[in-house]
Amino acid sequence: MPNKHKKKELSKFEEKLNNFAAKFSRISFVEKIFFVDHLRTMIHASLSLIEALDILGKEMESRKFKGIILKVKSEVEKGRQLSEVLAEYPKVFPPIYVKMISSGELSGKLDESLEQIVVQMKKTQQLISSIRGAMIYPSVIIIAIVGVAIFMMIAVLPKMLSLFSEFDAELPLATKILIKVTHFFNQPLNLVLLFGGIFVFVIFFIYSLRKFPRFKKIIHTMNLNLPIIGHVIKQINLARFSLTLSSLLKSTIPIIDAMDITADTCTNLQYQISLHKTALEIKTGRPLSELLAEYDKLYPPMVTEMIMVGERSGQVDQLLNELSEFYGSEVDNTMKNFAQIIEPIIIIVLGFAVAGIAVAIIMPMYSLVEAV
Repeated sequence: MPNKHKKKELSKFEEKLNNFAAKFSRISFVEKIFFVDHLRTMIHASLSLIEALDILGKEMESRKFKGIILKVKSEVEKGRQLSEVLAEYPKVFPPIYVKMISSGELSGKLDESLEQIVVQMKKTQQLISSIRGAMIYPSVIIIAIVGVAIFMMIAVLPKMLSLFSEFDAELPLATKILIKVTHFFNQPLNLVLLFGGIFVFVIFFIYSLRKFPRFKKIIHTMNLNLPIIGHVIKQINLARFSLTLSSLLKSTIPIIDAMDITADTCTNLQYQISLHKTALEIKTGRPLSELLAEYDKLYPPMVTEMIMVGERSGQVDQLLNELSEFYGSEVDNTMKNFAQIIEPIIIIVLGFAVAGIAVAIIMPMYSLVEAV
């Protein structure tokens, strides 16, 4: 009797279409955590690396990730090291994880290295989630305000301001400006040009950040000096710095290599530059705490002093881990309160906008009353 539940076979066209779509699909960070965590569990349970990769390749939902894992398994079967193969997929497996796996292979403690990677990835995911979660509320409020403002300009204000066109008296400056702005937003071509200009500006801005290092450095320096946001950016980069360097040092990776990898995980260019320079200076024999102390605007005294204590006690990785937990907690608390911090600013800006519109409408009415 034929199996009614037999999986339907795809046609060649459907298979090609799925493979094409898989090339442009994105592998989520959660899937990567799942892969590393289950690979660690299987290896710890004495399964061979090839068996573990074969099982994980079948379990993955993402066709793209499934294909990569099966390719990795194929190369490992040929005798290549896992870290060597993973290094060929830097967009999926960043250098920090590849280096930690390589260290585990050399020491014969691959499962321990994978466990450290899982801890690192979960903390990173928690950090990213807290930042994204905090940005949802302000984004929704700003979009709503912009939407209401455009609706007022297009549907409400033109009817009210049309009354003032019959005035013989001179209109106040605020009213003239509001009439001009309203007239501008009621021209479809102007709206197309406005939003087109904003789109082009954003694209050019992103392009300039990627292609012009000097421009990127200026913008990133300005970001660090912004009120409220600058403090958050510093906390995020310090959390990434301490967490990444702690994980790499625990994996017995040389500090120079660890510093270079850590630099690339930071989001702000100033931190990247300072850490790359520090990696070069460490070769001269100077301690890390002394070198970082030269960048006092980037690394607070607490950071350099705790590293100095770690250097004296031989527990730099442990103290860095404590720093990462501290700054991770600070970022989480700041992000939870971010809506409360930014809400008064939004209210103040909105209040000024509403007050300006009210003044522009009320002032001509007073002039009309006085004329009567």
